Amino acid sequence: MRTVGVEEELLLIDRNSGEPRSLSSAVLARAAKDTAEKAEHAETEKQDCDYREPEDEAFERELHGQQLEFATQPRESMSDLTDEVIRWRADAARHAGDVGAAVAALATSPLPVSPSVNTGRRFQWMEEQFGLTTQEQLTCGCHVHVAVGSDEEGVAVIDRIRPWLPVLVALSSNSPFWQGHDSLYSSYRSRVWGRWPMAGPTEIFGSAERYEQQVQDMVATGVLRDRGMVYFDARLSHRYPTVEVRVADVCLEASTTILIAALTRGLVETAAREWRAGRPPAAHGIALLRLAAWRAARSGLDDVLLHPVTMRPTPSREVVQALLDHVREALEDSGDLDLVRTTAAHLLKGGNGARVQRDILERTGSLGDVVTECVRRTQAA
Repeated sequence: MRTVGVEEELLLIDRNSGEPRSLSSAVLARAAKDTAEKAEHAETEKQDCDYREPEDEAFERELHGQQLEFATQPRESMSDLTDEVIRWRADAARHAGDVGAAVAALATSPLPVSPSVNTGRRFQWMEEQFGLTTQEQLTCGCHVHVAVGSDEEGVAVIDRIRPWLPVLVALSSNSPFWQGHDSLYSSYRSRVWGRWPMAGPTEIFGSAERYEQQVQDMVATGVLRDRGMVYFDARLSHRYPTVEVRVADVCLEASTTILIAALTRGLVETAAREWRAGRPPAAHGIALLRLAAWRAARSGLDDVLLHPVTMRPTPSREVVQALLDHVREALEDSGDLDLVRTTAAHLLKGGNGARVQRDILERTGSLGDVVTECVRRTQAA
């Protein structure tokens, strides 16, 4: 079974005001101290036959000081992945609490914020190169890594999953507010992210060689610092033997994160089977894919989406069902079908993160209350 790993970016929030705070360095220092203390304790327990070396620290610094990122280990079981996401969210909250903050799985801040770019050569280069675009990228995403057997298989997968990725945007949408105002989008994060010149949907590559040539050509322009800045919606990871799907908002609830992970693995496995069977990818051009991504960001689950096969407006419930039908065989084989059906039905009934945030604002009239409730839901199992 293909392994799956998740990277989640969280907002660091002032516990009193609800505004994002630039505390990532302090939180990471606290996390590193915690890891060192655990390692020291474990060293004294080596005589225990169940002794295991402590896991590497999962937390990393992101572009802005108001962000904190964690990455799970690759997992085969969605149950194991769920446990790890919940664990790292709880640890993030604990470390943030030690420095007087909280964490929230919000893809954009509901309240106004003045983003601060972290120090470091890479981040400073980005700020100098891209100016205001870099400043305005205080957005939090969820990236899913799925194992592939080779670069050739990975590129074949990327070619075939392209039209289905906007459905993941709709399901994960969790960023309706921007600088204290309703953006009228469900996933405004994805619209902000699209300002990077190297982000977005891709053409059909057809081979690993053509994919690699495009990456080399993009880096050679000097617009990108390195291949790690190739921000395709789905790409070959430059660090792991995986396809990395990068379109989702960070999800308000851990259960939605697992839904996105399970569906992404289903898409990768389905695409790989289609490739081995000699079935060509859908021929939709980048222009249509961009429109589908825009529609998903605007609508979320509250209006029509563009159907991945026909590229025509279709009720969101029908499009979600089309995705489930498309990956059904892969989900059955991985044992994830019931989980996906149940969680998707819950989202369609209760709404994604964007709908939850708007409902809270309608009920309370306060964006601060939106943040407070989202802090609570971030840690809910």
